[in-house]
Amino acid sequence: MTRNPNWVAEHITPASLAMNNADRKHSVFVEDASVPAMFRAKLADYVRSGYDRGHQVPAADAKWSQSAMDETFLLTNMCPQVGDGFNRDYWAHFEDFCRRLTNKYPSVRIVTGPLYLPKRDPTDGKWRVTYEVIGNPPNVAVPTHFYKVIYGEQTPDSGSSAPVALGAFVLPNAPIDNSKSLADFEVPVEAVERASGLEFVSRLPTARRKRLCGEVKCDILAREFNKHMKKLDFAPREKALPSSSGR
Repeated sequence: MTRNPNWVAEHITPASLAMNNADRKHSVFVEDASVPAMFRAKLADYVRSGYDRGHQVPAADAKWSQSAMDETFLLTNMCPQVGDGFNRDYWAHFEDFCRRLTNKYPSVRIVTGPLYLPKRDPTDGKWRVTYEVIGNPPNVAVPTHFYKVIYGEQTPDSGSSAPVALGAFVLPNAPIDNSKSLADFEVPVEAVERASGLEFVSRLPTARRKRLCGEVKCDILAREFNKHMKKLDFAPREKALPSSSGR
């Protein structure tokens, strides 16, 4: 048991992102009481762990109500993420890329989650899955990677025959230079399905699928993102926890 969510899903639109009915300053990280205590991630697990409590659904995507934003602070929406260079940098810019897609697509659906990928051992050439576990006792697995599967739709109607711009990305849970192109992390959606054990396009006919990075420039805008967040007066992302910080 990793005590992390296997996946989270969200639906953003120009209208949902334009709402401003919530303030991140009023939200606090909380354990999810719907999960039995022995199986849930706890606030104490992150204390002095060196990792951020990394949102899977970003708080900035849930501004339509304070309760919606508060729910993004449940630990069932968190995974341990490297802070400097990732959660507070490249990953945040990736989240902003997803929001900017609503400039082109009236409906954007995003599935996000952790991965635990194998790595070849240089000593014997064998592939092994190894990852850190944080907490005392050790409870919460630290993912090696994170994925996003993105659907850009011109219409949210599930019965539509319109094409869907589909993009799948896998990023290491490690510092990434902001000069790195997001397209470098693009993978076939089938690769994410194999690694996660989840199906993402089984009900989407092949004829309707279009490559997202063939429709838009898959890149981050770090400088523009920082200006935008200052304008919104969003609190900076937490630093790796020195003393504090689904399923």
